[in-house]
Amino acid sequence: MDYPESYELIFQAGGAEDDVVVVRLTARSGAGGYPVYEDETGIVRAEISERCEVRMLASGGHQVLGAPLLARPLGPGTAAHGTD
Repeated sequence: MDYPESYELIFQAGGAEDDVVVVRLTARSGAGGYPVYEDETGIVRAEISERCEVRMLASGGHQVLGAPLLARPLGPGTAAHGTD
């Protein structure tokens, strides 16, 4: 199955605008068998299913994981995947 090369993860922020983090496809798979995506720092990691279900993955100790409001696919493979 072809997965999008990247996603925007949209998190609710306390201010007027939401936080948006772009994560890119890695060669790893998560516990659910879906690909793992991470941001350019390697701190934000997520396993994302073909139905845009997101499981946040800890990248270090004492990390508090927040759930994104939405995962929006970007790049090749996008047309095959919705955000519903």
